[in-house]
Amino acid sequence: MLRRVLIANRGEIALRIVRACRELNIETIAIFSEADRDSLHVRYADHAVCVGPAPSAKSYLNMQNILSTAVVHGADAVHPGYGYLSEQPLFAEMCEAHNLVFIGPSPEQIELLGDKARAKAVMAQAGVPVLPGSDGPVESDKELVRIADEIGYPVIIKAVSGGGGRGMRLAWNSDELLHHARVARAEAAAAFGSDEIYLEKYLVNPRHIEVQILADKHGNVVHFGERECSLQRRHQKLLEECPSPVVDDELRARLGEAAVRGAKAVGYHNAGTIEFLLDENGDFYFMEMNTRLQVEHPITELVYGIDLVKEQIRLAAGEKLGYGQVDVIPYGHAIECRITAEDIGKNSRPSPGTITRLIVPGGYGIRWDSHVYQGYTIPPHYDSMFGKLIAWGTDRDEAVQRMARALDELVVEGIDTSIPFHKRILQDERFLRGEFSTNFIDTLLDE
Repeated sequence: MLRRVLIANRGEIALRIVRACRELNIETIAIFSEADRDSLHVRYADHAVCVGPAPSAKSYLNMQNILSTAVVHGADAVHPGYGYLSEQPLFAEMCEAHNLVFIGPSPEQIELLGDKARAKAVMAQAGVPVLPGSDGPVESDKELVRIADEIGYPVIIKAVSGGGGRGMRLAWNSDELLHHARVARAEAAAAFGSDEIYLEKYLVNPRHIEVQILADKHGNVVHFGERECSLQRRHQKLLEECPSPVVDDELRARLGEAAVRGAKAVGYHNAGTIEFLLDENGDFYFMEMNTRLQVEHPITELVYGIDLVKEQIRLAAGEKLGYGQVDVIPYGHAIECRITAEDIGKNSRPSPGTITRLIVPGGYGIRWDSHVYQGYTIPPHYDSMFGKLIAWGTDRDEAVQRMARALDELVVEGIDTSIPFHKRILQDERFLRGEFSTNFIDTLLDE
């Protein structure tokens, strides 16, 4: 087992990793920017080191400072969490070059699966259903128009190295296609250092379904069912649940089998998530694979009774899974609300500031993952999410009722939050019936 882990992240996920390591008797080294000095992950870690000023480029993305900290303070592994450097193959490679275990897949796997066009080709070859589209990056406007005419409008333009909705544009005709392609290329170049784009058929009113997998370095892969992630705004998720209200046992088995087949096709190891689009006919298509822990991992943990962060650490240390697919048995239903510092509306914007009053909900089946406390000041430099409220129930109805009760108990004063909007979602009859798609939040905001 590993002895000392540096956590190359911040906020609630850094604290989540500190707690998992503490239970495994592993020492932790927290890193922090000057703006995060008072964060709980800094207080709870065994060691804490400032790696730079507030801007992420000078702190949480500063690979040289982070690796120097790991080496100087005697770490034998690095956990990247999610976001930041978690899907940066160069960082994983540099960890290996400094004899540090990277708690995640190999640099080669990250690079392959981070290239959306290559990943799609590999999945298609492995027999995983993929959306019709270009075979790889599209170089010219003429080729863009030709492929779009072949697969039919609407089409979606995506950055080859994309993520988080950046470099992504929807086109309903050829005029929109060429205009949006130019915008997508510029955005992709600015965000990822590459302006390569590719084209896919766009599904109208699909659902966003993802499958959690774990894989060891000995060729064993299991899946932990699916998560429903359709409730999102600008491609950023707001509420997730496990399992999906529209996935039955037969479809769950097919989704899981496809995810495992895809992971095995690239020799994947550690935790990963394969994301699919599900259409109204029940057909699903590979979208991308995230080579890291997901923000929404707690709902899978509660339904399947497994600590995914501990499993990541065990697998990175070279241990075998120790169980097979028949041993993975779900029970109940879980929902996660991402609590953000903003009053969500058509023109909402982040609301950083000091939390003057905080009352956290409790009771059976409630979990609160957060790095904040009463008196904590949320800095303006980072993502607006400051907490995750998770509710588990024996079935979906109980999970919804429990979440509604917990949202009523959660009190955050001093800043605007997404709590009122989450309450509105849980009161909507379409949500209660499980009748929604990826456009649901936009529709709700329009209403």
